[in-house]
Amino acid sequence: MNKLIQVFGGGLRCFNRWMAIIAAMLIVIAAVALVYEVITRYYVKIANDWMIEFCVYLLIAATFLAAAYTQAERGHVGIEVLDEVMSPKWNRIRLMIGDALSAVVVFVVAHNAWHYSWDAYQQGWTTSSTWAPPLWIPYFLMAFGLSTTGLQMIVQILETLAVRGAHEKPQNLTGA
Repeated sequence: MNKLIQVFGGGLRCFNRWMAIIAAMLIVIAAVALVYEVITRYYVKIANDWMIEFCVYLLIAATFLAAAYTQAERGHVGIEVLDEVMSPKWNRIRLMIGDALSAVVVFVVAHNAWHYSWDAYQQGWTTSSTWAPPLWIPYFLMAFGLSTTGLQMIVQILETLAVRGAHEKPQNLTGA
């Protein structure tokens, strides 16, 4: 079982790294697009109404695609002072409880996002702008990113349990 956790966890971490690289590229594209929009609007006098919405979609994608990588690196906001004052054993327990509670919330929101993305796709929901891009795209990106983040949390919990199990001494089952 530990080998399966290691293989799946390693594969997920590799996938999350690629998603973070893609997210970084999306942020660069959004920055270039916004600079283009400012230049064309103020100097060339061409309005690009679709550009802001395009950048919002890119930033939604970047945020949710990179969330699992951020979780794997423990890059989310945390209380670092507890790392210093708690023993390693209690820190593992604290992180495992935090991951478990967070995974519940993340999976509930991901479940709803999957439903919204499917409904938006089936019913052809679009934004109310003149460009009117489909709304299933950001809903799908949110659902996908939250699902991978939840999987990352589950992997971290399983890895913590595997480490804990490897360090425990076997108990004497005979009672002697």
